[in-house]
This record gives sequence, structure tokens and C-alpha cells, in this order.
Amino acid sequence: MANTAHRYFNLITAIFVTCLVTSNIIAVKIVEIGGIALPAAVVIFPISYIFGDILTEVYGYARSRQVIWIGFACNAFAVIAIWIGGRLAPAGFWNGQPAYERILGYTPRLLAASFAAYLVGEFLNSLVLAKMKIATRGRWLWTRTIGSTLIGEGADSMIFITAAFAGTIPWANLAHVAMAQWVFKSAYEAAATPATYAIVRFLKRKEGVDHYDNDTDFNPFTLKE
Repeated sequence: MANTAHRYFNLITAIFVTCLVTSNIIAVKIVEIGGIALPAAVVIFPISYIFGDILTEVYGYARSRQVIWIGFACNAFAVIAIWIGGRLAPAGFWNGQPAYERILGYTPRLLAASFAAYLVGEFLNSLVLAKMKIATRGRWLWTRTIGSTLIGEGADSMIFITAAFAGTIPWANLAHVAMAQWVFKSAYEAAATPATYAIVRFLKRKEGVDHYDNDTDFNPFTLKE
């Protein structure tokens, strides 16, 4: 399945990666939505799950797996570049170093939590959708986009909140924050179901592909198709 045969694959990949990297940058800001305090990333990060669903639904788990690892590598590169920028000596007339470090200065614990949550959540999302597509024989797309999101986003929220903040805030508060993120992000994707349907229909028609993972190796650590 060569990339040249599917002209929209690279575009979908670019949108997925852009949403991922952008959400990690803006996540430092805490916003209030409907009276609930959430990271600003909740307005962008769920889009990566939507396009992750689209990748798996149209092109299959193996191609989605490649994109998940591409996203991981791009995010790691962005983090390293931001870290190097912070270590460079600021010009004498520039007084923005404290602000740069305050906003972009990731701690090792937060980075480890973010990377672990991303990999587990995205791979679960793709795996569940691929398996459900086989089980439903390609019918009822909404059941697998929402079902896979509930599992993937649930794992993502639980792993990130626990790994990043356990021991610093009470467990009851951890559970509340994780639950709030899970519900919001899952509801976000459910609301986007009509758009997901439209994009999937467009891609299947234009690309001439509707992949089923009947014989796929679901090992997340292989890049073979």
C-alpha cells in the first residue's frame, strides 16, 4: 500500500501530527469550560483522536501505527528543540527568559506522563476501532469511533493525570480531573461524528480503499504493514 497510491494520506498525517504537537504546547494553560477547569489542549487534542479514527477506518491499523510513531517522533523533536531554545543564552536586551521557561519549560515527569499516555491511548484507540470494524463488518461507524474513543481517551486521561500528579494532589481530586477530561474529550468526539462520517466517506470514495485488518499484526512495536 504505497503512499503514492493514496494522495490524501499525507494530509491526514500532517493534521494528526499538527494537532498533537500544538496540543502539547498549549496544554500548560488551564481554562474554564462550563465551570470545569481543563487544560487548553482539550480544544485541539481530541481532533488527533478523530483523525486517528479516520486513519484506521480508511487505511487500516498498520498505517495508523506508522502515523502514531511519526507523531511521537515529531513531538519528541519539538520538545528537544524547545529545550535547546531555553538553554541558549538570551540576548542582553531580551527579558523574556523567565516567561519562556515558565510556559515552555517541561518537567521530566510531565513529559514522561504525556508520552506514555499518548502511546497507550492512541494504540488502544486504533486497536479497538480496527477490531470493532471486523466484528461489525464495517457497519455502524459511530459505534467504533465513539467506543474506541471512550477506551483510548479513558486510558490517556488516567495515565497522564496519575503519572503527572500522583502524590502532589489528593487522589479524589486526581480522579475528578481525569474523569472531567475523559468525559469532555469523549463528548467532543461524539459531537464531531457527522464530520467524521463525511471525511471517511470522502476518503473511501476518492482513495478507493476501505481496509479491514483481518490478517494484521497488531504489535505496536513493528512498522511492517
